[in-house]
Amino acid sequence: MVGLGLRHRKSSGLVADGNFVQNGWKSRLFKRKDVSRPDEISWGESMSQRAGFFSGERWLSRDDFESRVLRAGNVFAALGVGSGDAVALLLRNDFCFFEATYGANLVGAYAVPINWHSTAGELAYLLEDSRPRVLVGHADLLVGVSSALSEGKRWGMEVLVVDTSAELATAYGLAKEVCVAHGSGRQAWNVLIDGAGELPDRRSEVIQSMFYTSGTTGSPKGVRRLAQSKPDVEGLGRIRDRVFGLSPGISALVPGPLYHSAPNSMALRAAQQAKTMVLMPRFDAEESLRLIQKYKITNIFLVPTMLIRLLKLPSSIRAEYDVTSLQHIMIAAAPCPAQVKREIIEWWGPIVHEFYGSTELGYMTICDSAEALSKPGTVGRPLEGARVKALDSDGHEVPACVPGEIFGRLAGFPDFTYNNRDKERAEIERDGLITCGDMGYFDTDGYLFLCDRVRDMVISGGVNIYPAEIETSLVGMPGVADCAVFGIPHDEYGEQLLAVVQCIPGYSLKSDDIKTYLRERIAGYKVPRRIEFEQELPREDSGKIFKRRLRDRYWKNEPRQI
Repeated sequence: MVGLGLRHRKSSGLVADGNFVQNGWKSRLFKRKDVSRPDEISWGESMSQRAGFFSGERWLSRDDFESRVLRAGNVFAALGVGSGDAVALLLRNDFCFFEATYGANLVGAYAVPINWHSTAGELAYLLEDSRPRVLVGHADLLVGVSSALSEGKRWGMEVLVVDTSAELATAYGLAKEVCVAHGSGRQAWNVLIDGAGELPDRRSEVIQSMFYTSGTTGSPKGVRRLAQSKPDVEGLGRIRDRVFGLSPGISALVPGPLYHSAPNSMALRAAQQAKTMVLMPRFDAEESLRLIQKYKITNIFLVPTMLIRLLKLPSSIRAEYDVTSLQHIMIAAAPCPAQVKREIIEWWGPIVHEFYGSTELGYMTICDSAEALSKPGTVGRPLEGARVKALDSDGHEVPACVPGEIFGRLAGFPDFTYNNRDKERAEIERDGLITCGDMGYFDTDGYLFLCDRVRDMVISGGVNIYPAEIETSLVGMPGVADCAVFGIPHDEYGEQLLAVVQCIPGYSLKSDDIKTYLRERIAGYKVPRRIEFEQELPREDSGKIFKRRLRDRYWKNEPRQI
C-alpha cells in the first residue's frame, strides 16, 4: 500500500479460525499477547498523547493497524478476491472500514462503500450492480436486509460480519442483541483477521474505492476508476495533502460518514500520515469540540450542516473548549452559506478552506479564508493543473458572471467510467472535460460561484430559480434549524416552489413569518409559495438532507418528473 508504511513480513498463511472472545461490549481486536486490547487500557488523560487510531474507548496502535490491513488482504485473497473485483462495505465509522478498504486494495480490488441508510431494495440494486465477491457489514446493519444479501448467493458473495462497537451502539441507540455476530451463521471479521497471516505480496498498481452517486434522478451509478501506478498514486496523494492540509504527524478528526466520498478521501489519506486519528461514530457538535480539545486535533473535514450546528451551540458552551490546536479546516460536499463561513473564521481563525469538486471530477477549485471574506459565496479558483469552465447548452464557454454548466478536469486525477454504464459516462464529457451537473459562473477575477444543480433548478413560469440561493437565505433565519427548497407540480406554472422547514426546538414559526423574512432578502418571485414544517428532515449521517425523499412525495403520481 503506497504511503502507509506497511512492512514486508513473512506470512504464516491464512488460518480460518481464531479464538475471538466477546468481553461485554469491549471485544478483543487480537488474540496475540503482544497486542494491547482496548479493554486493558487505562483511560487517563495521557491517552490523548498516544499515537494510533481512536474510537470511543478503543485504541489501535499504528503497528497493529498495519498488521490488520495485511491480514485483511490475506483474508480477501483466501476468499478468492482478486484484480478488479469488488468488496462491499456496509459499515459505520470504525477501524474495520480502513482495514477492509486497504486490504481490498492490496489484492487489486475495489472497495465499494455503501450508504448504510439504504433500504433493502436499494441495497439489492447496489449489490446487483457491483457484484462484490465479499460484503463486510456491521452486525446491526445486516439485520433486516437478508433478502438483499441472499441475492448475492447467485454470484457467490461471502458476507463477513463485524460486531457493532459500544460507541456505535450508544450513538445510534442500538439494542445489544443486534450488535453481535453470534448466531448469524456468517463468518466473523475479527475471527478471520485474528487468525490470518499477513499478506506477503502486494500489487504495485492501486485500485481505489468505487462510490455510488446519490441517485437524485435515476438509479445510482458506480464511479469506477482505472488502476493507478505507484507514481500516479503518489502524485494524487500530494494533491490531497494540498487540499486537506495534511502532513506527517497531524492529529485528524473524522466526523463525517466514511461512505461519503469527500470525508473518505480525506480520512484515507490522513490515515497514512496522522500521528492520531480520531473517529466519531456520529457527529455531535459539542462532542466534536471535546475531542478537538482532548486530542489536540489539527485537521478536520466538515460539511456545512456541521458548521451550522456548531455555530448554534450556546456561546457559553463554545467558550468551554480550547480549539487553538486547529490548523486546517476543509469544507465541501455542499454549498456553504457565506455568513456561516465568516462566523467560523471569526471563531477559529483564518484556517478555514473550501474546495469544489465531486466524486467524478475530484478536486476542481479551492478557496482560503481571506478569499472567502473578500469574495463571499465563492468556492475559489481552479487548483493548479485543473481546467474548469462554465458552458452553455451548446457547449460554448459563457461570459463572466453568466451562469453555465460547470465542466472540468484535473491533470493527474485518474479517469473513470460508470460501472456497467459506459454510454452514460460518455454523455457527461465535452472536449475532454467532465460535468457532474452543477450550475455556476466565474466572476471577472476568475472566482467560481455555484448556483445549484442542473437537476435541482426549478423552472416556474419559464423562469429559472436556484433553490440553493433560497436555502442559503432561509437557514440564517432565527429559529430555523434546516430547510429544503424544491419544485413541486403546478398546473399553470409547471413547477411551484415549496420550502420544507425544520425549526429549532422551542421556536414556533408560521408560513407568513418565513415569507416575510425571505422577501427582505431575495426577489419576490424566488419566495416559495408553499411552506411546510417537519419536526425532523430526512438526512444522511453527514447531515445532508435527503431532498429526493421529500421531493418524491409530490411527484410520485405525476406522469412527468420536471
